[in-house]
Parts: sequence; structure tokens; C-alpha cells
Amino acid sequence: MIASAHPVDSIVIGAGISGLAAAHGLRQRAVACAILDAGADAGGVIGSRRRDGFLYERGPNSTLDTTPLIAALLRDLGIEDERVDASPLAATRYIVRGGTLVALPNSPGAFLATPAFTLAAKLRLLGEPFIAPTPAGVEESIAAFVRRRLGTEFLDYAIDPFVAGIYAGDPERISVMAAFPRLLALEQRYGSLIKGQILGARERREARAVAKNTAHSFSFRGGMQTLTNALATAVAPIEQRSSVLRIARDDEGCFVIDGMRDGRPLSRRARSVVLAVPASAAAAMIGDLAPDAASALHDVEYAPIAVVASAYRRSDIAHSLAGFGFLVPKKEQRDILGCLFSSSMFEGRAPESAALLTTFSGGRRNPGIVATSDDSVAATVRRELAALLGAGGPPLWQEVVRWPRAIPQYDIGHLDRLRRVEAAEAALPGLFFCASYRGGVAVGDCIKNGSATAAQVAAFVAGGIPTTV
Repeated sequence: MIASAHPVDSIVIGAGISGLAAAHGLRQRAVACAILDAGADAGGVIGSRRRDGFLYERGPNSTLDTTPLIAALLRDLGIEDERVDASPLAATRYIVRGGTLVALPNSPGAFLATPAFTLAAKLRLLGEPFIAPTPAGVEESIAAFVRRRLGTEFLDYAIDPFVAGIYAGDPERISVMAAFPRLLALEQRYGSLIKGQILGARERREARAVAKNTAHSFSFRGGMQTLTNALATAVAPIEQRSSVLRIARDDEGCFVIDGMRDGRPLSRRARSVVLAVPASAAAAMIGDLAPDAASALHDVEYAPIAVVASAYRRSDIAHSLAGFGFLVPKKEQRDILGCLFSSSMFEGRAPESAALLTTFSGGRRNPGIVATSDDSVAATVRRELAALLGAGGPPLWQEVVRWPRAIPQYDIGHLDRLRRVEAAEAALPGLFFCASYRGGVAVGDCIKNGSATAAQVAAFVAGGIPTTV
């Protein structure tokens, strides 16, 4: 048995971006910690690959610079010079309307002129400041919220594709309170989204916070894996291929972690534990320790995603590709969720005479994607890119990556589930939950939550005598 008789201050379970950020925060605070991860490599869903002069991503293609924590982290890791901001072209984003790509407006003047929305939809906005806010404490879906405040057309052609782009989810099921709390806060505080957007800008500046709709997208010269590789190096060693089966507490109040590593039993003890794994994995680990929290986590649904990287000769694509990419509203009844113009967003993603496109399909619109063959998924993407971008020639190559449980869904009732998780944390001091089902699904959200969790763990262990790994 691989065992540890003396407890460490903390054990972080999971070496995706959340776990790595938490572990880095612990190391910065001189909290002795061990890191266990079930995979062969750290990084979770983040993964960058090279093929024939192209650089493509298996998971997130970029992140948003929404908090000063990100710049500080890059400095600490020594990779700030590796950062690359998205091209100015990426300021243009498209939606599909009537089978055609239409640029979304990025200024009041452009909004008045855009064909993305009808005149009736634009006039409908004039009444938004006069619509009463929903009663405090009432949980609405994002669809109900937007339909009430902005109208059906904005739901169909702005919010629905936006929700698909973030969560691969269904706006009729996702909770505005859980998934878009700042949007709800604008309504509750100012009585209007429009007034709140204007009046809240000063507060965001003072808080040094950047709204996600105005934040800059960035990646790294070597792809997003630059970040997770640097974090993994900073927090090493990481015990990879370590599957945790059960977490319990012993008579001394320490947490006991039992699992397997390379076919051998694994046992660890710690004063605190950070669970930085998907909800279902966390539920399985704490089933005996915290059964109600385990039940709540078990009920968190995840949307499946297929990511398809497609390499084309640039001359074979009719569209200018001058933009970030496009999203597809459900109303358009197409077979993909959207596509990123990866080689337009960042330099070095494709040879000069070629283009790299990253297409997403599946989600709650098509959960059966996990049972579809790679050839079928790739063929669907080729067909859609031909129809929407004029991709006339065959791609040079395509790579299909499947994530059967890609993105947690912040559905109606999600906050109640999280309250049950918080109750377990209160009842079992030293147990912490830090993953994308809590606090946001974006890379920046995970970095922020990992840092906050590290501060909480450090405060918890501060009164005792630190131990060593």
C-alpha cells in the first residue's frame, strides 16, 4: 500500500485548472499540500496539440482577462511574455440568421443599423427600463428573464446562442440567478438592465473588475496548455494516475483518502481536503462522509461536447474569416453550436496559406453526440462549414475530441444544490469544494475560485502546526 502516516496540511484532489490554481495558492501561502489526479497528465480539459504546422486546442481556445489575479498569476509563473492577445479582428462576432452569418453590433450606432435584429425588436428595448423587476428570491430561467425584459427575438438571436457558447445549455432550463448573477443584480439594484449597464460601469472600474462582454480574450504562443504546464511545474510533484475512491475522517479529525495508484492501494491523511473534480466524481468520494451533499452533486447535469479542429487551404473558404467566429441560434435548426476562426484569432495557429477552424457540436441540443462516430461528427461539421462559410474544398485534416461530460449546467435549483454542499463544508471543517460547477465555468472563473479556496484553506490551517509532505 502507498500510505502516509502523518497528515499534510491539505490534499488537493484533481489537477485541472481549478485544482492547479488552488494548489498554487496553497504553495504561495506556505501550506504543505499533496496533489492527487486520476489522469496521466495534469491540465484537465485544457490541451494544446500541433499537427502539420497547425496549433489546435482540445478544450478551451482562450480565456478572458476579467480579474487582476490573472496577470499576477502569469507573472508568478514567469509566462507573462508568452501571453498573446486576440487579434483586433476578434472584436467582430457573428450569429447565424436565415442561414447567413450576420455580424453582431459592437456600438450603439452599429446596433441601430444591424440586420441581426428587426426594427420591432429594437423598438421593444425602449420599454425595458419601465418593466418591473422580478420579486426578490424568485428564481427564473434565463429564457424567462430575457423574454420578459427584452423580448422573444433577443432571446432567440442573442441570448440563446450566447448560452450555447458558454454552457452548451438550454436557456429554458438554466437559472439566471445561478448562471448570470450580475445580470440579475443589475435588474434588482437599478430596476433595468440598460440603466444598470450604464450606472454600474463606474463601480466595475473602482473594483478593477472587467465585464465579460468587454474583457480581452487571450491565449499563449504555445496554446492554452502553456498555462496548465506552468502551474503543474510550479506545484510539482503531482501524483498522477491516482484515483480516489473514498474520503473519511479518523478519530483525530483528519481526512483519510483511500484510492488506487497504478494498481496498488493508496492511502493519504490530511487536515484539509480540496475536491477539485467534477460533481459526479466528488459525489462518489463523499458518499459516506456527506451523503446529502453527495446526492446534490450527483444531480448536477453536464452537457456533452464534441470539439472538431478542421484545417483548410485558405483559398477553399469563401468567407473572409475576419472575426472571432460565429454562434448558431437553436431557431436556425443547424447541427453545430458554433465555430471559432482560430487562425484569425491568434497568430501561429496555421500556416500562412491555410486556416484553422474549431467547431463545437452536441450540448443539450444534441446530447446523442457522445454515441455518434467520429467520421459522422466530422462529416456534419464539413457540411455545415460548407453551407455557412463556403468551405468548398475538403479539409486537409480533421481531429475530433469528445467530452461526454464537458460543462456543468447551472439549472433551476442549482443554488439549492450548492447550499447543501456548503452545509457539508460547515459540518465538516477542512472539507472544501472547488470546481467549475461552482462560481463559473470559464478558465478565469476557475483561477479566481482556486485562489479564493486556497485563502480559505490557509485560514483553516493557520492555527495549527504545519506539517511537511
